[in-house]
Amino acid sequence: MNVSSLFRSAVLASSLILFYGCAHSDIPLDLAAEQMTDDAADETAAAAEENEAEIVPLTESDGEDGSITKNVSLGAGEKKTVLKKKEIGDDQEALLDGALELTDAAQEYWKDNDMDRAFESLDQAYALVLKVPNSPKFTQQKEDLRFMISKRILEMHASRSMAVKGSHNAIPLVINDHVKREIQSFQTVERNFFLESYRRSGRFRADMAKALKDAGIPEEISWLPLIESGFKTRALSRARAFGLWQFIPSTGYKFGLKRNDWVDERLDPEKATAAAIAYMKELHQMFGDWATVLAAYNCGEGAVARVIRSQKINYLDNFWDFYERLPRETARYYPRFLAVLAIVKDPAQYGFTLDELDKPLPYETVTIERPVHLKSIAEQMGIELEHLTALNPELRRDATPGTSYALKVPPGKGEAVLAAIEKMPKYSPPRIEYVVHRVKRGETLSVIALRYRTSMTRIREANNLRTGNMLRIGQRLKIPTRGSSSTT
Repeated sequence: MNVSSLFRSAVLASSLILFYGCAHSDIPLDLAAEQMTDDAADETAAAAEENEAEIVPLTESDGEDGSITKNVSLGAGEKKTVLKKKEIGDDQEALLDGALELTDAAQEYWKDNDMDRAFESLDQAYALVLKVPNSPKFTQQKEDLRFMISKRILEMHASRSMAVKGSHNAIPLVINDHVKREIQSFQTVERNFFLESYRRSGRFRADMAKALKDAGIPEEISWLPLIESGFKTRALSRARAFGLWQFIPSTGYKFGLKRNDWVDERLDPEKATAAAIAYMKELHQMFGDWATVLAAYNCGEGAVARVIRSQKINYLDNFWDFYERLPRETARYYPRFLAVLAIVKDPAQYGFTLDELDKPLPYETVTIERPVHLKSIAEQMGIELEHLTALNPELRRDATPGTSYALKVPPGKGEAVLAAIEKMPKYSPPRIEYVVHRVKRGETLSVIALRYRTSMTRIREANNLRTGNMLRIGQRLKIPTRGSSSTT
């Protein structure tokens, strides 16, 4: 056994102790919970930057400027990494940064199925962490890195024993009793839902698959909206998840989807797909396999992390046992996804004929500088209103906002729309009217919002309330109600 293997064995042993005994408790909250506060949008997990240079130190030489050159064997496109002496000396922050870079490199090696280099990078990362002196300023960061490295070592050891061939990026199509039950559901009580959802997928799935592939994510995930939203752009869940990819407001905000009185970008197919890709890449960095990523996408990374920690076993070794410990809806989520993959791969085997697909809607964009209702544009241009709203589902009022906005219109209509837009009536949003409510004992903001059929956000904005502010008995609140709109 060589030195690296001995070191790795020691790291693995300490990893087992760390991961199962004293893993840090700073686990992200379950973002899928309906009661999430707006502050949750500010919680971000550290996403690793893509590291093009492979970090495999072979030799070192001192440079004239006090740097140390680490020569690395890279093959095609060979590069070498130059680090200042102070960056690999006693500077605690530099040591931790170096450990994080090596951990990120290990993740890339693992994805490419280069396990030896992945383990070597983790060995080096752990060694750097051990060199960091004890300091209150860096204690939490050091422990977080130790946990991350230990978790990755455990995952990779477990993955070596899994009966999964090919790249770590692959999604194995497993057909077990869980999946068979979901296939049977799609064959019977959910048959119409499946066929209609499949038909709608034609509008979006090709673009989604390309975006996923470009991001290094399995293209099969382009079928996920079938079980998320039925490929309906304006699908709304009980948990206030919206759009093709079913983002709740806080998670959508976290990944760059704007939401205001005029626009909800969760409903924009292109922007929501980009946000879903960013979210899944972050989840994959946390959990390391796509099955667990999809579970976390459905019910939140916090819920999945809690189940993993309570199991006291490695979830990669006991995948289906792990899923049976999740909430029922989530426990069905991945089997439903695999059932969809099985049916679209071989529809005849499962009694389906999948011929009919909606076609993508081509468009061009024009920049509109004034608020105009889509109905006015449709009537003036001889365009079906339904066509315009389908191209711009993110417009909450079916009208352009007062600021500069890129509106999608059918090909060939852009110049005509721009030429006629100034003659179209200006749209004014509904006037906001208020009623006054006096807070009673036991009432919460959510109860009051439900009573008046409005949202907690609108009540907060009308009363300058911050998230977390307590209501007082007898407090007077302005409750916004919808007025009437006009065009002038």
